[in-house]
Amino acid sequence: MNGPIRKVTVFVSLLMAALLLNLTWIAVVRADSLNEDTSNRRVRDAEFSRNRGAILVGNQPIAQSVPRGGRFPYIRSYPQPEIWSSVTGWYSYDYARSGLEHTYNQELAGTSSGQSVGRAVDLLTGRRSRGANISTTLNPAAQAAAVRALGDQRGAVVAMNYETGEILALVSTPTYDPNRLATVDLTAEREAWVELLDRPDEPLKNRAVREIYPPGSTFKLVTAAAALEDGMVPSTEVDSPDSLPLPNSNRSMGNSTNCGGTRVSLEQALKTSCNTAFGNLGLQLGADKLLEQAEKFGFNQEPTIDMTAAESVFPTELDEAQTALTAIGQFDVAASPLQIVQVAAAIANDGVLMRPHVVSSVTNSDLTVLSSNPSERLSAPLSPSSAEHLQQMMIATVEDGTGRPAQIDGAVVGGKTGTAQTAPDRPPYAWFVGFAEEPKVAVVAFVEDADVERNDISGGRLAAPIFKAVVEALR
Repeated sequence: MNGPIRKVTVFVSLLMAALLLNLTWIAVVRADSLNEDTSNRRVRDAEFSRNRGAILVGNQPIAQSVPRGGRFPYIRSYPQPEIWSSVTGWYSYDYARSGLEHTYNQELAGTSSGQSVGRAVDLLTGRRSRGANISTTLNPAAQAAAVRALGDQRGAVVAMNYETGEILALVSTPTYDPNRLATVDLTAEREAWVELLDRPDEPLKNRAVREIYPPGSTFKLVTAAAALEDGMVPSTEVDSPDSLPLPNSNRSMGNSTNCGGTRVSLEQALKTSCNTAFGNLGLQLGADKLLEQAEKFGFNQEPTIDMTAAESVFPTELDEAQTALTAIGQFDVAASPLQIVQVAAAIANDGVLMRPHVVSSVTNSDLTVLSSNPSERLSAPLSPSSAEHLQQMMIATVEDGTGRPAQIDGAVVGGKTGTAQTAPDRPPYAWFVGFAEEPKVAVVAFVEDADVERNDISGGRLAAPIFKAVVEALR
């Protein structure tokens, strides 16, 4: 071989080696990220051509693929979209997906590793592949009751069986119609997206799990748990002055309710939601004990629910004034409704927190179970005796305290109200979180904006009736 030919051969060999190396890199390292890239139209075309599995409540589909003609042989359909959009999320050609459509995308599309055998059989037999079905833990009556009770208000509800961790209702309002984003009329789809995105009430936000807010006085459950774990009992007395000067500042903490005296028991402080008593408790316990108790309940931890969710926050560096404010759920503490219902669920379940989950099982089209979500103990944030004390304190709050609007005839119910101040130019948030002994459920109701006068906003007035409606739907 002469010199010029040898040089050309070496050059071509180098080009071939570079091409093989690049192909290997793409196939082995970048394949998953390219497949997940929402701008990859080949992947989206392939996804929209599949017979995607259904999302089920009982035997009823709340999301399903229906056949059609044209470029895409199936279209995603959502019966009762306004009831279930907070759970299903949307499935869109241009705007990807959210909710369970996102979390269980591979199973629904039939592309998970557990479905590889079925795909191979379908390929050999020439049969069109079908995605797996997702069975949820949701209760239709509780879900519908939560949507009705929230009505036109911006807010959220999460109901959880505290003995199993099964989510029975998960609602964020306002809801929306995901069918408008699933359409294959891409012009109509883009117009719907812009309209939903531009709406001032932000319906695409999932306020139940993906947003965090000041929890207000519902956080006093965490402070009370820290106090009980530190050796106090419900009869332990705490100073509850009309005004509590905040250390090293020119500000004071006041009360919005009558605490019943200037020195009250821990139970009385919870019944009346006494700010100064809980501010004093925060100062006595200190920031480290509050942080430790909050993290035991799940603050500053990656959420464990099988949906994309936001992490709730408890500040890690606090001075004394900030500690007092944090003890009543103000300053920089922020929680999702899901986090707050987990606090009540652990208290109601004798101190044991079960892992929250929305999906019970994933089933192939031949009804074989691909995976299941059994009930699983997540942690024990407080001792059984502390949990029992707190249960009684929360029951007393509903029987003879700020939680009276949550009373249900013939039912044992415990709860805690919360009214979280935010900014002078926006109304407070209204919360209510509680539990029922029968059915064994913990429920949080959150109202971000009810479009009523500022003085009419309180957790007992706005959120407790929503809690009551959901529990009654489950009885």
